[in-house]
Amino acid sequence: MSASGGTKAIVAALGANLAIAAAKFVAFAFSGSSSMLAEGVHSVADSGNQGLLLLGGKKAKRAATEEHPFGYGRERYIYGFLVSIVLFTIGGVFALYEGYEKIHDPHELDNWVWPVGVLVFAIIAEGFSFRTAIKESNELRGKQTWPQFVRRAKAPELPVVLLEDFGALVGLVLALGGVGLTLATGNGVWDGIGTMCIGALLVLIALVLAAETKSLLLGEAAGPEQVAKIRAAVVDGDTVTRVIHMRTLHLGPEELLVAAKVAVQHDDTAKEVADAINAAEDRIRAAVPIARVIYLEPDIYNESAAASGDNPAKTPGGA
Repeated sequence: MSASGGTKAIVAALGANLAIAAAKFVAFAFSGSSSMLAEGVHSVADSGNQGLLLLGGKKAKRAATEEHPFGYGRERYIYGFLVSIVLFTIGGVFALYEGYEKIHDPHELDNWVWPVGVLVFAIIAEGFSFRTAIKESNELRGKQTWPQFVRRAKAPELPVVLLEDFGALVGLVLALGGVGLTLATGNGVWDGIGTMCIGALLVLIALVLAAETKSLLLGEAAGPEQVAKIRAAVVDGDTVTRVIHMRTLHLGPEELLVAAKVAVQHDDTAKEVADAINAAEDRIRAAVPIARVIYLEPDIYNESAAASGDNPAKTPGGA
């Protein structure tokens, strides 16, 4: 993904959430609405999450060291995982607790204009942030559906912001519904129910984010299109005749490791093989620019070994 696109979406979300959080706490102070308190904490958690994503992006830019020879690109995955934990604990669990307390000790709302006005303002501000995230994501999404984009994206920032903003908008509608029903019935239980629904929503989103970022932390291979491009770039039909097997691994959202065993002609000289491998690496980098770490091992293709199953070319994560 474009790092600038992800940063733009994060900054837009951060600005919106800081303004919304302040407005929600003011509304809670004047009305006593538990939905407003839960939403205020939700916005504070979201603001912290955006700060974590920005920090992860900065740390990931550090140069490789002897201790970490492949660099720090996975810092972005680590901070994306931390976001899911913060969203679950601070946002979701707190809202569930606050909603439970309000249901067991309901009371009418005071100064209802405050929560209603703030919720309308928050929906507009979150809508702006969500629109920015959608615009930046569409430049990368292509023909993928939104669930596919969230599932397959190698950079965590845009999927995280998308899900956070989507959850925030739905949560605001739930809060508005809880406040509205409380005003219509005079029963504060509805405010608590709305708060519980917000908590359940945030927990669900946090679990989805945790599952996706965990997969990235474990290490994901390149996408099918990138694998096909790499395979096509390796073979020159002269010295390098085929890919025997290949493994790819994302060292970070914008850095790919490629390791492959390639078949060469049995009568080629060492210089011819070395030149062919260097040329293959250049072709790979031209076809897939994020393929920055490449290891190609020359070998003689053995058809009988491949037929017996010793050729792992079609195993998961390979070619």
